Amino acid sequence: MPEALKPPQEAVLTKLLRLNAALYGLVAGLAAGSGLAAATLWLVIKGGVQVGKHLQLLHHYCPGYTVTAGGALVGFAYGFGYGFAAGYLVARIYNLVVDWRERRKPAR
Repeated sequence: MPEALKPPQEAVLTKLLRLNAALYGLVAGLAAGSGLAAATLWLVIKGGVQVGKHLQLLHHYCPGYTVTAGGALVGFAYGFGYGFAAGYLVARIYNLVVDWRERRKPAR
């Protein structure tokens, strides 16, 4: 059913169900980047004989990343990029499903 012929309640509900993919990606990117930077800085502050043995393995996926204060900035950038991509993709897929379900609704 075309948007103009829908009852106002259904038109509003359809618009509310859709996610803003760019905003969702931004929030996911900030969360992922901040989380990786915080984890890196926590291990740097904590110190020890071998700092962040497991977190250092990320350099295979994120070239230039190290468990240092400077590496926290690089980690934030990679975390933001991966988080943005994942959040954007999830929101786009969600919107496709919402659109698909709206088209499948029987006419009243």
